[in-house]
Amino acid sequence: MHKPYFIIETANTHGGDFDYLLELIDTFGEYGEGFGMKFQALHPDRISTKDFPYYDLYHKLKFNESQWETVINKVSETKDVWLDIFDTYGIDVLKASISTVNGIKFQSSVLYNIEVFNTLTATDLTRLKVILNVAAHPIDKIREIIERVTKQLNPKEILLEFGYQAYPTTLEDSGYSKLKLIKENFTNRLVFADHVDGKSEDAIWLPVAVSMCGIDIIEKHVMLESRKTEYDHFSSLTPSRFAEMVKQVNKYVSLKDKPFINLKEINYLKSTLMIPILKQDKPAGSLLNFNEDFIFRRSGKSGLSVSEIELLQSEFNILAVDKKEGETIQKGDYKKAVIATIIACRLKSSRLPKKALLPIGGIPSVERCIKSCLEFESVHHTILATSELAEDAELENLTYRKDVVFHKGDPEDVIRRYLGITEKLKVDVIIRITADMPFVSHEIVEKTLKSHFEVGADYTVPRKAAVGTGAEIINTASLRKVKEYFTSANYSEYMTWYFQNNPEHFRLNFIDLPENLIRDYRFTLDYPEDLEMFNKLDDYFIEQKLEFNILKAFEFLDKHPEVNSLNSHLTLRYKTDAELIATLNKATKIV
Repeated sequence: MHKPYFIIETANTHGGDFDYLLELIDTFGEYGEGFGMKFQALHPDRISTKDFPYYDLYHKLKFNESQWETVINKVSETKDVWLDIFDTYGIDVLKASISTVNGIKFQSSVLYNIEVFNTLTATDLTRLKVILNVAAHPIDKIREIIERVTKQLNPKEILLEFGYQAYPTTLEDSGYSKLKLIKENFTNRLVFADHVDGKSEDAIWLPVAVSMCGIDIIEKHVMLESRKTEYDHFSSLTPSRFAEMVKQVNKYVSLKDKPFINLKEINYLKSTLMIPILKQDKPAGSLLNFNEDFIFRRSGKSGLSVSEIELLQSEFNILAVDKKEGETIQKGDYKKAVIATIIACRLKSSRLPKKALLPIGGIPSVERCIKSCLEFESVHHTILATSELAEDAELENLTYRKDVVFHKGDPEDVIRRYLGITEKLKVDVIIRITADMPFVSHEIVEKTLKSHFEVGADYTVPRKAAVGTGAEIINTASLRKVKEYFTSANYSEYMTWYFQNNPEHFRLNFIDLPENLIRDYRFTLDYPEDLEMFNKLDDYFIEQKLEFNILKAFEFLDKHPEVNSLNSHLTLRYKTDAELIATLNKATKIV
């Protein structure tokens, strides 16, 4: 028989009575090696909102940091010390005694408290063991949780625990049926939290059964025998009952066939889950970011969970209504985002006059750009946006396809021009393209767009995309915000600067592309050499009877450096002209 390590769980049997807790420690002082004692240090205002049903009880149960230091030091004289982490107050208690504590535990309902995990990243946990209670989580979600906690906290060891408190939990719902599947899928050591009726025979023999199946740690609630215990007595054992764990092992064999997740533990998780609550106002047209927009609390309010919000945004949904600080998020707060590709184009180029009309593979370069943009997925409108000037009027005949929207607007203020059409079509998110990008990559743009929604950004751009192959993703609401600060955006031809130069005002998201989508080639049309390279490239695709694909284009240029050399020596003015850069940095800064 495998001999388990025991965690003596004090939970809230003390009822807020410090003397009771000290007596409990003394009573179990005889247990030393192979035993630990665990405590729940929590603060009412950091674990819940005032409308949560147990808010007043949390007040009653709270001890101050000095009392916790006394408890931790006293217990450490005989056995290991463990702490349950529910909130940032528990982290304060942990940090004050970090050299004395052996391990910490997260209940299932705390595993998505991003506030707690972000706060803990500042603490060195490399010598601590971490227990993750995974009740109500399926195998694939458990795997994600382990990966996240390992990366974020880097503890000495991660242990998986199952079992939940149902005052008391029935034998059928104890979680025994999880053991086999968890052992098959994970190499982590396992913890069993036993919460069956403390007065029943099962409370003694269920731990025996799981230990015979290879469980590593048994967590068991305890209480005093001679004093009244108001809370958490349902599943607690008195000291005298520890000696009774000897027989009836066969009684528990059938439990392996119980469902992995039962409805009651799902309901328990729902009732105790720390849900995202907005810590600032968010206007309609925004995307939400868990690290910056939320606090996490148990609350009497209903609201979407982290995973539910993640799913909505991954499916290209955006806030449809204004939301206030302190509110939760409801499914009805979201709507499907209207996404538009807007291609800015003028015919005023001095370096390469009327370059938008120059042919690539037999069609004008602007139409070659539009053709590439029409490959983007999840886009509702593709728009060619030019000026109201007569010199640009002929572009109306170069939209490639009838469903491409033609828009005329401000000649110089490109942001005003964009907003003119976004307001008309009620666009929420913009894929910003310029017409000098005839080979913009749908593979790169789609990865950028996906990341924009998943991160909850205002502005997203790939870090190392070849010039002319990527795009910027911008929320229309963020573009409006720029106009609030710049009535006349005189340099909005260089729209990038208005965002990247103001990181304190916009949530910027720079994504890393996979290596196969990164090259240092030039796919922008500014000079005759660019046009020559593009036509060489297009000739290859025509000769091979292939549809254009950026990966095949990279492959061709990798093998034909002489084609790449046609324009590789050229540079972008806004990256090399020091005077222009200085002007843009000053003119686009929000002050």
